[in-house]
Amino acid sequence: MKKVIQEYYDARADEMARWHGRRNYYHQQIRNLLNFLVPRNVSLLEVGSGTGDLLSSLNVKEKKGIDISSKTIELSLKLHPGLDVQVDDIESLRTRDHFDCILFSELVGSLYDIQKALENAKAIINEEGRLVIIYHNYLWQPVLVLLESLKLKAKPPLQNWLSPADLENFLALAGFEVIKSGRRVLVPVYIPVVSWFFNQIIVRLPLLWRLGLVNYVVARPHIVRQPVSVSVVVAARNEKGNIEKIIERVPAFPQYSEIIFIEGGSSDGTWEEIERVADKYKGKKNITIAKQDGKGKGDAVHKGFGLARGELLMILDADMTVAPEDLPKFYEAYVSGRGDFINGSRLVYPMEKQAMRFLNILGNKFFATAFSWLLSQRIKDTLCGTKVLSKSDYLRIAANRSYFGDFDPFGDYDLLFGASKLNLKIIEVPIRYKERTYGSTNIQRFRHGLLLLQMCIFAARKLKFNP
Repeated sequence: MKKVIQEYYDARADEMARWHGRRNYYHQQIRNLLNFLVPRNVSLLEVGSGTGDLLSSLNVKEKKGIDISSKTIELSLKLHPGLDVQVDDIESLRTRDHFDCILFSELVGSLYDIQKALENAKAIINEEGRLVIIYHNYLWQPVLVLLESLKLKAKPPLQNWLSPADLENFLALAGFEVIKSGRRVLVPVYIPVVSWFFNQIIVRLPLLWRLGLVNYVVARPHIVRQPVSVSVVVAARNEKGNIEKIIERVPAFPQYSEIIFIEGGSSDGTWEEIERVADKYKGKKNITIAKQDGKGKGDAVHKGFGLARGELLMILDADMTVAPEDLPKFYEAYVSGRGDFINGSRLVYPMEKQAMRFLNILGNKFFATAFSWLLSQRIKDTLCGTKVLSKSDYLRIAANRSYFGDFDPFGDYDLLFGASKLNLKIIEVPIRYKERTYGSTNIQRFRHGLLLLQMCIFAARKLKFNP
């Protein structure tokens, strides 16, 4: 069977190049999608690189292609001189280089042993790498067969038609887990206005997205991390009564840990209290203190992350409505490899009576539903202040911040959007949300709610309707 596939592509190399030219609009949609999904600062291997048209168009730091067909590789080098491609078979792989990202574009349908191919991919993907798979929606099978019979589409060898559940099962068997998935391209040919409307708007909407021709999946290898050092960042404004309690209640971690207080324009003596407790616990706790330069929690968190010496960054709200004793749950979720970005969720367990007002609960549920759609990952609580991620991932989010701009005074959405754009695995840790015992909330429901809605619209344009 594998030899038949190889002979098929050897015999049709020139024909495949002509078909690519005839389907340029469709392939441009694929290029746009992949240049959105794959971060630029990565090394990438395309498996089944074919004529090299797709590989040559990807905006990444380093790229290499392999293909089972020697004739196709020869053609690829003629069309794209200097492109790094070679003959190799993912099912009996010779390549031993390692990559940040491995791409299977329209390949799984032609593989003889999908599980073996995925296992070999896992052997050469970096620990924090990503696997991106593009394949056809099995609901389109009758349409594509009809186009092939009318000679409006090249006829491939016998195909594997996989449902998303089938592919997810193969990935699990090979040691991968799905981070996000979706569908694109409702009209695969160019029709003025119509193609744009259906491919940029209609296929991105809830429910209607299921009709798209192109399935995409971003997956990561299962990992277990080593213990890491921790920095707990506390943004404090008018929280004088909570400062010493935070010092007393933040638990110890297996490696080095520190607490970083960032104070922002308090009127109740919070800064003086921070100075007092930092001096009192000097030599007993690792404490760093600073005043923020700008305004808003987001600015304070950015400053704290910039001062952090730990490998894992944690945000703890100074009002202690999330108990400091819950932080080890977030640590364990990260170190165990269950997630890359650990988000707290206040909307699972019952809350204390005055912890969150009814309208706030409704608002949180609305934004959670919107974000689950926007990020293509389930999010139950977007505004829980406790969030955890590695410093290396935060630095990548900060470096990519120009894509979104500095738009979020709270900091929550900035981190969530950035994590999604980098294909980080977002997982939530349910916590019990406590009633505030000191001071009053800084949240203004209606003004801040309107601002959050504006940010959702902004995110839809950047994350859902852009590529």
